[in-house]
Amino acid sequence: MSDGYIYKLARSIQNGNTILFAGAGVSRNLSLPTYEELINQLAEELSFDPEIYWELGNKDYLALAEYYLLETGSMTPLMERFQSKWMVSSEMVKASKVHELLVQLKFPIIYTTNYDNGLEMAFEEYAPCTKYHKIANVEDIAKSSGCDTQIIKFHGDMETKDESTIVLTESSFFDRLDFESPLDIKFRSDILGKSILFLGHSLSDINIRVLLHKLDKIWKSFHSSVERPPVYMFLTSPNPIQERLLRARGITPIISRDPDPRKGTIAFLEQLVELNRKMDAACGKGK
Repeated sequence: MSDGYIYKLARSIQNGNTILFAGAGVSRNLSLPTYEELINQLAEELSFDPEIYWELGNKDYLALAEYYLLETGSMTPLMERFQSKWMVSSEMVKASKVHELLVQLKFPIIYTTNYDNGLEMAFEEYAPCTKYHKIANVEDIAKSSGCDTQIIKFHGDMETKDESTIVLTESSFFDRLDFESPLDIKFRSDILGKSILFLGHSLSDINIRVLLHKLDKIWKSFHSSVERPPVYMFLTSPNPIQERLLRARGITPIISRDPDPRKGTIAFLEQLVELNRKMDAACGKGK
């Protein structure tokens, strides 16, 4: 992990110039159901043995979710069932040091591909006086002025019960690849003046690979006329292939110093928080 990059990132965060893009690795700290458990639930709904269901879908949860939609005509019953399982309690947030540290870093804009309400509950628990606004559709964007933090649910929000916002099936994912929805347009606008920190993601996830590809294309379209803000991705373990691919797309990989993913993520965030505190103290903000 390069201390030079960490310091530069911490300075950007302190100045409110960094967007957090949180992935599934962040929600794992809340002990929520996994995608595999979701697919097993789909199988049971359709009277399939979960193992057979997985094999027929070639381990592709998007295709399996699409099959469920075709067979039942709606994702709403399943969403309602998982809404209760993915609703985060105060006790769950209190057990997640990662969420506490993320709130302390005061990101003005947070994007997440997670469906749960963990980030919202973290602000309720650790920063009750902070105004945050959840954005899952175009109507939410219009109401987002005047808040301290925007939490953009990039793949939808189970809490809203709005099936049209959920990116879970193969067809909804293909629609997402168009990168032309209101949330996509907002994302393109937000990144023009701010750095990005990707946390809790892996390049084994096709969603993040497509997003990084689109991000790289957006910036290359400007050629040299616009200076690109730094983009960072925290990796919980060294991976020379992933690191090379990231650098080729203009993204700086930051590698964990601890082999345990949770401990490494906490140590990384604690370092950022401590650097921010020192910077605040040096500027007199800590008085």
